[in-house]
Amino acid sequence: MKKRVLSNVHSDKLYEQVHDYLLERIRRGEWRAHEKLPSIRTLAVEFNVHRLTVFKAYQQLKLNKKVYVKDKSGYYVMPDSMMLIDSQHNPIVSACVHESSLSEIHQVQADYQFSKALLDPNLLPNHYFSEYVKKVFDLYPKVLGTYSTIQGDLELREALSRYFTDQYRFYVSSNELLITSGSLEAIDLIARVLIKPRDAVLLERPTYSPAIDVFRRQGANIIPVEIHPYGYQLDQVEALMKKHKPRLFYLNPTFHNPTGYTVPAEQRKRLVEMAHKYQCLLVEDDPYPDIYFEEKPPLPFFAYDTSGCVIYIRSFSKYIAPGLSIAAVACRPFVMNYVLKAKSLSDSGTPLLNQKIFLHYFFSERLQQHIEKLRIALEIRKSIMEEELSVSGWKWSSPNGGFNLWIKLPESISMERLLEKSIEQSISFVPGSIFDPLKEYNSWIRMSYSYLNEQQLRDGLKQFVQLYRLLSLSE
Repeated sequence: MKKRVLSNVHSDKLYEQVHDYLLERIRRGEWRAHEKLPSIRTLAVEFNVHRLTVFKAYQQLKLNKKVYVKDKSGYYVMPDSMMLIDSQHNPIVSACVHESSLSEIHQVQADYQFSKALLDPNLLPNHYFSEYVKKVFDLYPKVLGTYSTIQGDLELREALSRYFTDQYRFYVSSNELLITSGSLEAIDLIARVLIKPRDAVLLERPTYSPAIDVFRRQGANIIPVEIHPYGYQLDQVEALMKKHKPRLFYLNPTFHNPTGYTVPAEQRKRLVEMAHKYQCLLVEDDPYPDIYFEEKPPLPFFAYDTSGCVIYIRSFSKYIAPGLSIAAVACRPFVMNYVLKAKSLSDSGTPLLNQKIFLHYFFSERLQQHIEKLRIALEIRKSIMEEELSVSGWKWSSPNGGFNLWIKLPESISMERLLEKSIEQSISFVPGSIFDPLKEYNSWIRMSYSYLNEQQLRDGLKQFVQLYRLLSLSE
């Protein structure tokens, strides 16, 4: 039998190491649902630890509903709750009730898609975009036969370096930029590099749902931080940093998803100072900085960072070219070196064709002018949504940018029932619990005004408000 060596740095927590080992193998599917696990005696010999250490690890897994016990037989893998869902159930209801991810919701086909925080394809300059596809093949005739470097196309990274200096007043060299296939890949790479099981991670509450899934998969100990229309309670954040010594704080401070809130500049400066003081990396996810309706948002956290404690993720997928799925990660070399290693194990680099198309398309004068028109179109759609919902009596804070409204409903109706009946009328939205690390916010929903045209918005919202009223009367 192969002996496994545990760390002796924290000898009083050997059971946690056994626990993490077992949990990781279960997550990877090496042991299937209802499969019998190794006995306490077998594992004690394998790890060269006392049987009580293994027993304690199994008890923790049992407490967390990862395993169950059969009398006089041993421990068995608890079936995943998602495996028990009847295949006839609608995935959007299952996602809410059974704590699945946002991807389940996006599978739902509906005439009125208020769940998708994506841009209406008709708002993209599609004909203009096709011209750039042809231009790229003329300029780079061998592009289809060439891999990108792992870090990303140098020409694009140099252009982005100049762009960040001009637009956001921070200097980042081309060697401090990594091109990824969207922001979610960037989050995943950072989590794999920085997080090991039981590491403390601060996450906004609510927050971007896939980020919760990524950090949970890494076994992180998630510590929620409330976000408000005015930003954060900085005293609370500092107390959490001091107590838990988190590896990182993942935040989306500009037109926050799902709430639409924007953290003010003064708080950004103070948070960077706190992150430096408590050695906590700030992972700043910035997907909507150009989608502002009045004033430009504050500079990114990265602009205030002088010590290298901020990792900046700038996505260009939401409103530039979703089909290209381009994002850039900016960080200092001591972090970049590790992220690059993780990227090299994931793929051979973000597709070069996508990067070259994006390079010439994004930096064109015509596209920059189009973004100005896009802001106007989205502000009109936000106004339509607020106008149609004004008769409902529901509450929300009107965002100054982004794609979403974060809406508080009365607590008189079951969210599960509202989802079910909405889907029957071909209306989708996202329940608030999906965005909450604690799986609460049961009377909140996110509705996106970016994906439907103006008439669809009016028709769908009228039906949704009427549906809610009918359900209220029947409760």
